[in-house]
Amino acid sequence: MADGAKTLCPYCGVGCGLEVLPPAQPGRAVNRDEQGNPVWQARGDRNHPSSKGQVCIKGGTIGDSLDRGRLLHPMMRESLDQPLQRVSWEDALNRITYEIRKTLNERGPEAIAMYGSGQFQTEDYYTAQKLLKGCLGTNNFDANSRLCMSSAVAGYIQSFGSDGPPCCYDDLEQTDCAFLIGTNTADCHPIVFNRLKKYHKKNRKVKMIVVDPRRTDTAKAADLHLAIKPGTDIALLNGIAHLLLRHSWIDPSFIDSCTDGFSDYAQVVKSYPPERVTEICGITLSELTKVAAWWGKSQRVLSLWSMGVNQSTEGTAKCRTIINLHLMTGNIGKPGAGPFSLTGQPNAMGGREAGGLAHILPGYRLVKNPEHRQTVEKVWQVPGGSISPVPGLAAWDMMLALERGDLGVFWVAATNPAVSMPDIKRTQAALRNSPFTICQDAYYPTETAAFAHVVLPATQWGEKAGAMTNSERVVTYCPAFRNPVGEAKADWEIFAEVGRRLGFEKPFAQRTSAEVYDEFVTLTANRLCDSTGLSHGRLAKGPIQWPCPAGESDEIAYGKHDKRLYTNYRFATPNQKAKFCAFHIKGLAEPPNEDYPFVLTTGRLYGHWHTQSRTGRIERITKRYPEPLLEVNPRDAQLLEVQSGDWVEVRSQRSFAQLKVLVTQNITRGTIFMPMHWGFLWGDNMEVNALTHPEVCPISLEPELKACAVQVIPVPAPQISDEATVKSRFEAAQKIAMEPVKV
Repeated sequence: MADGAKTLCPYCGVGCGLEVLPPAQPGRAVNRDEQGNPVWQARGDRNHPSSKGQVCIKGGTIGDSLDRGRLLHPMMRESLDQPLQRVSWEDALNRITYEIRKTLNERGPEAIAMYGSGQFQTEDYYTAQKLLKGCLGTNNFDANSRLCMSSAVAGYIQSFGSDGPPCCYDDLEQTDCAFLIGTNTADCHPIVFNRLKKYHKKNRKVKMIVVDPRRTDTAKAADLHLAIKPGTDIALLNGIAHLLLRHSWIDPSFIDSCTDGFSDYAQVVKSYPPERVTEICGITLSELTKVAAWWGKSQRVLSLWSMGVNQSTEGTAKCRTIINLHLMTGNIGKPGAGPFSLTGQPNAMGGREAGGLAHILPGYRLVKNPEHRQTVEKVWQVPGGSISPVPGLAAWDMMLALERGDLGVFWVAATNPAVSMPDIKRTQAALRNSPFTICQDAYYPTETAAFAHVVLPATQWGEKAGAMTNSERVVTYCPAFRNPVGEAKADWEIFAEVGRRLGFEKPFAQRTSAEVYDEFVTLTANRLCDSTGLSHGRLAKGPIQWPCPAGESDEIAYGKHDKRLYTNYRFATPNQKAKFCAFHIKGLAEPPNEDYPFVLTTGRLYGHWHTQSRTGRIERITKRYPEPLLEVNPRDAQLLEVQSGDWVEVRSQRSFAQLKVLVTQNITRGTIFMPMHWGFLWGDNMEVNALTHPEVCPISLEPELKACAVQVIPVPAPQISDEATVKSRFEAAQKIAMEPVKV
């Protein structure tokens, strides 16, 4: 492919378009990475409607990762006390099918579970659903998307009757008031923020409000930064609603004709007068009245949120309370307005469309709905009743099932739960208890591979063809522009081959990802996410935003990509009205106390991604972020008698972490911040999720990864060997995986 290819960045949910150029280009010397490997060059695609040629450091360096630390061959071992040994695909697949059959016969389908990833392409997601839910008869498929956006999914479904963000990126440049809560957009969704920031700078009348305990780069660009106490979001949002009602800054006509439940909501809101709210949140009366006035007097209000809202035991309540503000002011279904959840991963949206959580099915369907199950069973060519009506295990429930010994087969693909799950020491003990774990990944080693019996090499970005959907519902075709490394196979191909070997030939008759996608879109017909007008062939000509029903013209499909949902103010509920729902504040699941006086909050860094499986191998990034730092307010640092560069131990009720301090005014007193990216392969005792607790939102089942109570203790600098490498740490991890741990 001498001319390169157009594709999608495989990192965050912004979904930036990339052009990739091969290492050997006419008239140019071959660019090589630090290890001497030829590097594919990546640059922004100016014709992509979502990113318009912009790219961040992660997208710009993606080519560096293609040949670094790759898993090349299947490996296997009988038990964790043995080393992994290279085997053939035939041996690996035979072992997998044997273990699945054995588990089905001895324990039934509920003893099998798969944990997937928002980095799957839609074809991977869809094939996994068919294998688990349709053929094996268990809904025990969940994904790391459960850890980032399942609260938003639940919020949209309960408020509007269906999942699906109603906004688009053009709204960033048409709003009067942007309300950002629980999102460090500048670092986590940088190209979205670049568009908003540029528009905001040019239009002085446009207001930007940022709600965050940290003064992030996002907050620094705002007209108003509300540094609320962690866990007080519901009080703030209800306090804004209280003032909107008091000043009649509402849309009575919209409320009466398009919504249900307003009177009950209004009663609850009365309990949140400004004096109470400011005391709870730790903000001033002036700040609260200003944000309410800006929202109430604006014609077009756009709210943006991400993990700071979703990752909470009140996650769904927070999402719905944000939506309430839009419903009471009529700020939805029109340019520049609406509640916009920013998706964390590149194809978490596609996963939602394909049914990639334990309670849903393709086409925004629910496993509890008998009509939905029947429709999917027919397309999958499985007998009626094959799909269980019972939702499967969510992410943390899988860890509990492993802990109890309820699972016989645990299949992990394209994700790294040995780092990303909450209460990670307990998680690792649960993984150690698994009778048979499959780890399917493009990279090796990873922390999860240390707990695996079979390790399968998967192709990654650029080595397989498929579709991905970004946060604004734009679908981009991602072609295979280079050959797979070693013996790597596409995730969907692995799932399909196992299905065929288990005797399910008909459901897995497709031999190309294009055929898989064609079947998938049939299940979106007449649904909110109707994509029946899409195919690999059509998407190869350019990205298209759904809904895109069959028969939609090219002129519309390749148009401005500014489709919004609910423009007719008819929602996907039985009576076509949106639903208010009132919540009182409950606060943090683990508030600070005398023994653990600080609230630890966690998050991403601009240049790193998740657990560093990819970015940890890119030297241009690791040089910029060589180690995690603990952000501490100067007053707190003074009390602790530490300064920047000193080492501290952060301890929760579960475990501890050790890292250096960064003293900064950018975080409020009583709160500290630690980045999420370091697992045990990348540093000693630097795992943030050794500290976090596993309490989840009762509706979305999303863990409260964003906050826990900790103490901070100054410690001497540990002796760190310069010879410590990922390889040596992985070898040490093999021993860890064999050691019993008390839970």
